[in-house]
Amino acid sequence: MGKKKKSKTPSTGKPSSLIDTRVIFCGDNLDQLKKLPDECVDLIYIDPPFNSNRNYEVFWGETKEKRSFEDRHASTQAYIDFMRPRCVELHRVLKKTGSFYYHCDWHASHYVKIMLDQIFGENFFQTEIIWRRTNAKGLAFRSFPNDHDTIFYYTKSNDYTFNRQYLPHDEKYINQFYKYIEPETGRRYRLADLTNPNKNRPNLTYEFLGVKRVWRWTKKRMQDAYEKGIVIQTKAGAVPAMKRYLDEQEGNPVDSIWADIPPVQAQAQERLGYPTQKPLALLDRIIKASSNENDIVLDAFCGCGTALVAAENLNRQWLGIDISPTSCRVMAKRLRDVCKMKEDEKLWRIGRGFVVRDLPRSEKQLREIPPFEFENWAVIALGGVPNVAKVGDMGIDGRIYPVSAMPKKDKGELGFMDVWYPIQVKQKDKVGRPDIDSFEAAMMREDRSQGFFVGFAFSSDAMREIQAFLKKTGKIIRPITIKDILDEQIAYKLA
Repeated sequence: MGKKKKSKTPSTGKPSSLIDTRVIFCGDNLDQLKKLPDECVDLIYIDPPFNSNRNYEVFWGETKEKRSFEDRHASTQAYIDFMRPRCVELHRVLKKTGSFYYHCDWHASHYVKIMLDQIFGENFFQTEIIWRRTNAKGLAFRSFPNDHDTIFYYTKSNDYTFNRQYLPHDEKYINQFYKYIEPETGRRYRLADLTNPNKNRPNLTYEFLGVKRVWRWTKKRMQDAYEKGIVIQTKAGAVPAMKRYLDEQEGNPVDSIWADIPPVQAQAQERLGYPTQKPLALLDRIIKASSNENDIVLDAFCGCGTALVAAENLNRQWLGIDISPTSCRVMAKRLRDVCKMKEDEKLWRIGRGFVVRDLPRSEKQLREIPPFEFENWAVIALGGVPNVAKVGDMGIDGRIYPVSAMPKKDKGELGFMDVWYPIQVKQKDKVGRPDIDSFEAAMMREDRSQGFFVGFAFSSDAMREIQAFLKKTGKIIRPITIKDILDEQIAYKLA
């Protein structure tokens, strides 16, 4: 049975001499995990891409990344073959007192369970958690709707951290059982039985308030509690009972069915537009249950960084890995915006900031990444918001919202704001006049006074057309080269 460990004092320093924390690594997690020493992490949560026949648009509607996923995981066996060496490495870096959570869905969960039993051992499988992520929507098919995800919870030994989590009692339960209210304090309470189920206890057999019973407490303890108002007799001759206050109860223990945490809805404040984004509340529960303050949390498939944000908010150390440069920049921006952390090498060295490692840092590297990654990287590097859809974008790959374009209190999305500037990105050696002509048409259609065009270089015809467009319409197109971005480190500052 797991042991509940005492909470540690939070620290801004390094919790481990073996590894650096508050670091996001960009790259294949198999390569990154092999660089970590044995048994250095307290808690691991992973939410890898599911082996699913659904048309997952893995990042903001990008079909190319979806196709590459389908090619790589053409079958369940291919998916397991992909995940097995990664799970072996994750088991290696997990401390003997650590916990491991694998988030998946019904398409491959049974095969994942067999794989994890082989790696972690069947005896260290703790729980299969069912997270109800949505309500049934369509019932046109002849089956039961699949509306849940599965989270497999393993440990590396029988000596592990587990902090019991509780849910508040529902109103119906409270009204039914905690029906008494103290007039002096307003505290709700119920009456609990004080009689002893073991009738053969002569030392606890006595008369109290005119009632003789075998009691749970000694007579002295009973008298002390009565004088404090904890034990009461509702009427003469009634069996005395103990007040059990509602505000002293921890609630209902969280079990293996999690139906109280909704998915990230379209209007949710935390929503980033990432299709498989998990709610912060889900990661909060896992991290609270299986780690203590200053423990090290690892997410090897970071996505948009929910586990990292939850870990930072809960005073844990963390380490993140993701193969997507775009995802790494998105989660870095999220850490700055939500957690108010600084992305700064000097601050990180003294335990206060965070860093992102191994991002593409040269024009050569940027030429080699997929086009959708390049577009997202460039837009985010300028401080913009990439388009949700990549098909039919009508010449606009993203938008920049100036500081003056503040959301209205009654709206939750950026799309309603009229003050924005378009961004167009081309992953080509030289942007030509036809590219500028198309962008001009988009600016005229949207009636934008200013726009940004990103490319590796611009032809002389393109530059002349930009000047002519300004003279003719008064609208400004700002040509920005990749060298401009890299030299000014805009990608890291996300100004």
